[in-house]
Amino acid sequence: MRENKLTTALLPLLVVLLVLYQQVDGFSEVSWLSSISQHTNNARMQLDSSRRRSTLLMKTTPSPFPYPVRIAVMGGGNFGIALATVCARNGLPTTLLVRSEEVAEEINTKHRHPRYMSDIKLSHNIRATSNPATALSDATYIIHTVPCQYSRDFLNEIKDYIPNGTPILSASKGIETSSLGFMNDILRETLGEDREYAFLSGPSFAREICEGVATAVVIASDDLMLASDLAGLLSDDSFRVFTTKDVIGVEIGGAVKNVIALAAGMCEGLGLGTNAMSGLVTRGCGEMRRLGLTFGAKASTIAGLSGVGDTFGTCFGPLSRNRKFGYRLGKGETMDEIRESTTEVAEGVDTSIALVNLIKTECKGYRLDLKYPILFGVASILNGTQTPKQGLEGLMTMPFMMMENFDEKY
Repeated sequence: MRENKLTTALLPLLVVLLVLYQQVDGFSEVSWLSSISQHTNNARMQLDSSRRRSTLLMKTTPSPFPYPVRIAVMGGGNFGIALATVCARNGLPTTLLVRSEEVAEEINTKHRHPRYMSDIKLSHNIRATSNPATALSDATYIIHTVPCQYSRDFLNEIKDYIPNGTPILSASKGIETSSLGFMNDILRETLGEDREYAFLSGPSFAREICEGVATAVVIASDDLMLASDLAGLLSDDSFRVFTTKDVIGVEIGGAVKNVIALAAGMCEGLGLGTNAMSGLVTRGCGEMRRLGLTFGAKASTIAGLSGVGDTFGTCFGPLSRNRKFGYRLGKGETMDEIRESTTEVAEGVDTSIALVNLIKTECKGYRLDLKYPILFGVASILNGTQTPKQGLEGLMTMPFMMMENFDEKY
């Protein structure tokens, strides 16, 4: 009886804690519920059904903002179109900054992009322009989707049009070949430290997002309140956004997964079968985890949406540009032939070279090629040192190692 009275007294406090948690931590990919004692869980289960429904709604329904919100999306490629579609679907006025006024006119009049996913009709909430002053000057939030290797030059060109303090959400992934910097480094070096930055990643093909197929991603930011606000803006019934503070973990996952996908595509192109591809992808995720821990990432982030989750989608998804590029290499085409036949960017190609240089520069230890054989192997294939067949055969004839994870004690 005394325990029941105590439980009843604690219920209002628990509800308050749930509300406060929503305000502070937003949509967290790693649930806090795992740390609550069984007794508290039992008490929570005694809430009446209406209160339980209210609690669940607090976790999934974005709170209204007390100010007008206008979104600017920099980059009119597939993913820029996809995120603009998400924003517009949620009723947010959205401006898409594209390279040419002809493309902008087509989007504004016919509500279709003439080159990318041209069969998809775009929302009337999306307006396009090639004028950065028009797109950026009064934006509440700015989303950056320009590919990593082109980001620095692009940002230097338009940085004077971005208002001071406007937060930037980057959906670009990779490592810059010239500086070996991640997007976090590029953004801060070009746009300064007087604003907050966030980074979106996860298994998210642009076409499926536009078609409203269920998608889950994660946003990382040093400012968790910004990440939560962005999650509230973007989340809807088909697009769910989680949050984390592990920026480096999200960035490493987003970069390395494209290189693993190149290897997976080569494996498929060579016809090596499901066993080989499954083993290759699994070992690639191990290398991603090892690199992430070296740079201070959390293992849970690497195992989450931006790491293993995005790797699965990119390695096995039919819409993956990096898997397609690797597949064609495995079939015997040259890199020049592949690049001349497509307008799509396979980020993993440039990232692979930068990644190996980053490992050699920042990682210490003996025989780094044995610790990162897949990452080093893909780079050597792209550099022309060996063929895809030689590279993948080399993985099977590496110096013998007994332990699956030789860098662990047990």
